[in-house]
Amino acid sequence: MTKSPANGQELGTVAKSAAADVDVAVAVAKKTQPSWWERPVLDRVRILIQCADEIEKNAAVLARVLMWDSGSIKGKAMMEVMYSASLFRTAAGEAQRLYGDTFPNDKPHRMSIVIREPLGVVAVVSPFNAPLVLCVKSVAFALAAGNAVVSKPSTETPLIAVHLARTLHAAGLPAGLFNVVTGPSSATGDHICGHPDIHSIGFTGSTEVGIRVGEIAARTMKRTHLELGGKNPLLVLSDIANPDAALNIEKASQQAAMGAFYHGGQICMASSRVIVDKKVADEFIEAFVRRVQKLKTGLDLADDMVAYGPVINEKALQKIEEHVEGARKGGASILCGGERHEGLCYKPTIIKLDNTKQAPVWFEETFGPVVVVLVVDGIDEAINMANDTEYGLSAAVLTNDIKSAMRCVREIKAGSVHVGMHSFQSDSMAPVGGTKMSGIGKTGGKFCLDHFSELKWAAIELGEAPFPPCFS
Repeated sequence: MTKSPANGQELGTVAKSAAADVDVAVAVAKKTQPSWWERPVLDRVRILIQCADEIEKNAAVLARVLMWDSGSIKGKAMMEVMYSASLFRTAAGEAQRLYGDTFPNDKPHRMSIVIREPLGVVAVVSPFNAPLVLCVKSVAFALAAGNAVVSKPSTETPLIAVHLARTLHAAGLPAGLFNVVTGPSSATGDHICGHPDIHSIGFTGSTEVGIRVGEIAARTMKRTHLELGGKNPLLVLSDIANPDAALNIEKASQQAAMGAFYHGGQICMASSRVIVDKKVADEFIEAFVRRVQKLKTGLDLADDMVAYGPVINEKALQKIEEHVEGARKGGASILCGGERHEGLCYKPTIIKLDNTKQAPVWFEETFGPVVVVLVVDGIDEAINMANDTEYGLSAAVLTNDIKSAMRCVREIKAGSVHVGMHSFQSDSMAPVGGTKMSGIGKTGGKFCLDHFSELKWAAIELGEAPFPPCFS
């Protein structure tokens, strides 16, 4: 039985799968995959486009499931649905670009060609915070590369994966290509990661679990794409002081608020560390607090003025409280929020640190509506503090100066750096993924193809190969 984090209402029942169910799903996928790869490429393209069309056709239903299954506000739920359709359209285009290659040989009587082939069966393990799009971002490209998929959704949000399966099958995706295994990870997760007939794992979730996924997958030499935790910096540089600039104090505070509190901070790329130059710190922090205090949060997910709803469960709420209490005990300033609102909702909270050692919240991922602010002296210190983390998923810099912006792009160690905007950005064509403890690999556009396909070298003898005398 799955319940809504917004009101505790029972939403439905899904299967409590075991290892044997994983075996069945993998066997079906393995049997079905060759016929999918043997189809003409334009046939596969047509079906992937139909999948996008069907997602859009059922947008209202899918968004409603997301709202109550994951606690998403209406706007965020609809964004996930439409972005998922976009991913399928991009994947359809990439299905036509599974290019191989040729290369010159040092033997004139030989031809060498490189062929790109699918892996076979791949697994996608998706999290609760964006359970549709973080599933589709791997599934669409895996299918485009000719693979079959076994999907394992979060136990917190299983319903959207079931609805996705129904939607794809209604679009004409052959049965057996997309298989959903629901139920506790303890009964299925390790088995999926170690299954000999699964050749790749796409996992989005915590760094702790990602390490375990990688360790198990390595025993059978599986490829892994791991998009893990983040403690993402947003740098606010001094040139935003100019009120007539394209990016000024007010606009910077808006970017920071959106980056920190969209979906209640339950986004791995959230702007959870704001690093602000001391020349604009007082004015920026005042504007930031004022804007955040106006944010409306609550359990009415259909209200367009609600910025975010509940966190996913009581355990997540307790972690938020521990981080805020740890900051209080360390002497940090709680500028706003710092307490529960209603149900599983927590008030938007800004914590100002005097130094990074005051509280664990500087280093540890909170995954909630909490942001820390640190004042620094100039761009050198700002970049150093941005890199003061084991994570490296995303980053952002708010500046009007192109030289400062490009220096940050070069020197900040992250999988993506966004200029003039907050840190959680996505594009179906872009390579999304982290560095350091934020993961391995990228998804998006053509950058997925190497993960979901294998290169094979074929050498063809066209003449008489000379042999050494001992073999003559």
